[in-house]
Formats: sequence, structure tokens, C-alpha cells
Amino acid sequence: MRISIVIPAHNEANFLKDCLDSFVAQTYLPNELIVVDDNSTDETFAIAQEFADNHPWIKVVQRQSADTHIPGKKVVDTFNFGLEHASEFDLIGKFDADIILPSNYFEMMVNQFQSNWKLGMCSGLLFIEKNGQWIYENIADKKHIRGPIKLYHKACFDQIEGLRPGVGWDTVDTLLANYHDFETKTVPELHVKHLRPTGHGYSSKNFQAKGEALYKMRYGLVLTKIASLKMAWQAKNPLLYSQVIIGFLKAFFQNQPKYVTKKEGAFIRNYRWKGIFSKL
Repeated sequence: MRISIVIPAHNEANFLKDCLDSFVAQTYLPNELIVVDDNSTDETFAIAQEFADNHPWIKVVQRQSADTHIPGKKVVDTFNFGLEHASEFDLIGKFDADIILPSNYFEMMVNQFQSNWKLGMCSGLLFIEKNGQWIYENIADKKHIRGPIKLYHKACFDQIEGLRPGVGWDTVDTLLANYHDFETKTVPELHVKHLRPTGHGYSSKNFQAKGEALYKMRYGLVLTKIASLKMAWQAKNPLLYSQVIIGFLKAFFQNQPKYVTKKEGAFIRNYRWKGIFSKL
């Protein structure tokens, strides 16, 4: 299976070498790895270019963008820029620059996709270092495919029409994959080291953006409240709940455009309620 990986990278010099070393060490190499240097001011480009000079399947492209950080949208726009430079592929991956993969990662991924023709998305699990130990990054269910390690089958990627440019892109893609009758799977034995824990540098504005995303996914207020409580509990931050609700209400009164159609939204709400009732 032909694998193309895109890594959006903005000022990732502290992590990029270790990340790319783990790609080079794979037992099943991707066909191409595209590092998108998104307006970096550190050594990101130089580090990536050194790898490209030594490995013909790695290439670096540069993107000029605004310095302003726009949660979700900026990384998806950078990924899409890299995707424009991709060759033909069977599997397309959006990976972060602050991860370290186990050496058999893509070998295991290919086995999963080849053994299940309905599999649309697959990944390992993210682990963070705490007190010298690598522990599961417990901010999402272990069945959820996390944003830093997204790998899609092309058929699924095409059906969901790519990634939505905004916060929540790495949730709505999974829900739309289910809507189009694709399966998603995480492989628990594949431990991916996440060198920079999720939420680093998050502000109240970021949390409000999560509420906007739930509105754009057509969750409705009741489901949004439940999701907000879960996020606040997992983050051990009770203030997060109110910020998410504020973001949802802002998006509602501003009548912001949705990520999904009414039919897709009805499926998403039904899917979420089924998940909630199954745990009662």
C-alpha cells in the first residue's frame, strides 16, 4: 500500500529530529513524507531539509502564513498545502512533528488496512512522559484516533471530503467516517510518544473554540453540555465547562456555518446518544 504522510510544522526544532528519526527507522517505510514548514522562525526548515537531503522519499515545502495562531484551521490549512504536493497514495496520514513512533508502526498499520476492507481510519495510542514514566495521555477514549497520528484510507478520506478547517476537525472526521459506513480502529499495543502534551498553552479562547466546534457538528445544547462536562473532568479544569458553553452559544447567535449537513448532524447526535446510553 502506498503511504503518503504530511507533517505540518511551525517552530518544531526542539522535537522534529527525534520525530523524523522514528520515521526513518520504520520497518515499513512510507512512500513519501512531506514536511510543511509553516512560517517557522527557528531551525525547523534546516532540520527537515537535512533529512530530505539524505532520504529521497522525504521532501520539504515551505508555506507562508500569518503569525496568528488559529486553533484547528491553521494546522488543517498547512496539511492541505502539503497534500497538494503529494503523489498517488492508498493511505494518507496527518502527523504532528512532536511524536516518536515505534519502529513497526506502519507495518502494523498496513496489516490492519489490508485485513479489513471497511477500515477507514487507524492509529496507535499517544503516551506522555510523567515522572520518568510513559503513561497514556488520558484526554480521550482509547478508541478515539487522535489528531497527531491520523491515518486514513483514501476511499474514506475522499468520502468525508477531507478535513474541516477548524477546531474539532479530528472529531468530525471520525464521525463522518462512521456516517459513510467506514470502521475506525486504534491498536493499543502501538505506543506513540507525545513529546508535548495536548493543551500546552491553551487559553480560554481555545476552550471556547471547542464549543464552536460542537455547534458546527450540530450536537445541540444538551449533548454539548454533556461533552463539556466530560472535557472538564478529563482536563481536571472545571472552568473549561463554562468556556465551552460560551463558545457554543456565541456560534449559535452568530449563526456560524456548520461542518456537516442536517442529515449528517442527525446521524452524529444519534450516534453520540447511543454511545452515552451504552455506558449507563
